[in-house]
Amino acid sequence: MIKILEHKVDLDLSEGRGVHTLVAQIPVQLGLQGRLFKIRNRTQQNARIMSVLNIASRFTGDEKLHFILMPESCVPFDSLDQLLSRITEDLCDNTVVIFGVEHITLHQFRKVLDRHLADNADMVDLIADDQDGDDRSKPVNMCVTVIKENGGRLRCFFAAKTHPFAGEETVGDVFDLYRGKAFLLFSCENAPFNFMPLICFDYVYRDMYSSNIMTIIEKANEIHLRRHQNLDLLAVIQCNPKPEHKVFRDVVTGFYGEYLFKTPGTRDTLTVFINSSRETELEGASPQDSFGFSSIVTGIRHKLPRIKLSEFKTDDFGGSPVSRLRFGDTTRLYLCRLFPHHETDPRSSRAVLKVTGIYRPVGSDHWERMSGEDLLTGITDEMEEPDGYI
Repeated sequence: MIKILEHKVDLDLSEGRGVHTLVAQIPVQLGLQGRLFKIRNRTQQNARIMSVLNIASRFTGDEKLHFILMPESCVPFDSLDQLLSRITEDLCDNTVVIFGVEHITLHQFRKVLDRHLADNADMVDLIADDQDGDDRSKPVNMCVTVIKENGGRLRCFFAAKTHPFAGEETVGDVFDLYRGKAFLLFSCENAPFNFMPLICFDYVYRDMYSSNIMTIIEKANEIHLRRHQNLDLLAVIQCNPKPEHKVFRDVVTGFYGEYLFKTPGTRDTLTVFINSSRETELEGASPQDSFGFSSIVTGIRHKLPRIKLSEFKTDDFGGSPVSRLRFGDTTRLYLCRLFPHHETDPRSSRAVLKVTGIYRPVGSDHWERMSGEDLLTGITDEMEEPDGYI
């Protein structure tokens, strides 16, 4: 069964003002090199990632960003140290950056954990027995959570994907994706705020005896009963050609439905699916596959007003007991304010989330903010249901 490793972090998230979040729906070009999926246009991709941080660094004071969320496998591994330096130098305190890194080997994963041992000792203990023989060359799909704490201390946490998609599995056991053994749960010391990052299929994986999502629900219920808190944010990073496949809808329905038992720890959770955009290229993916369509999902008790604009719309995810804000499939940066504690004071905003700005690309590494007129042009063909939607 998957383990959940909890870490206390020093983040100051002012209650009632909203959690300012940037969802970066950017393209990723991945091709096989040996048995590893690697980014093809490395220089261009690195410039694009840095341009996202440039936008994020512009917001200060009451508008500063708390979360910057980027897709699965979007960062070149050899750019990781440069990215961490930019976060240290350019971003404000109390900022969390979550992103995926292209495939690395298990040997490289262990070396990264050792370099950041202070924050990852418990993860090292879990993989200590997985270093022998050919296991060292197994691919690892890694999620990175970088937290710049109150006071400027930088903390870096790493987790491996628990379940591969079809392209990450081969006939030879030696080259199958390494299966991660733990999820990370972060709890703020200065605010009742708890969040978790996941990688794509981590959200839907199950076996005969347990499921990842049930493990998360049980942990969230424990937090609710023990500390009177909730799982506030679940960030699912993806490079997913079928983001609205039936299996994702089924898990969303079970997560928020409470059909079999009460789930007080997750009923107010905001789930953010961060997918790569339609310009994504993934070796082995079908031309008919549809990337994009990032979304923010919450339980039906936080119902969103019905909106249908050129860049986003709201719906119930095909009849699920949820309210969903669903973006399009093009390359965009979405600025949102999330209100996980919006019912604390009845005089505060009754909306659980707001879209406060959208940026579109200009060239490969510049962005411009879209005007209100751009957003009011009506629904586009790209906003219709993608392939795989049930």
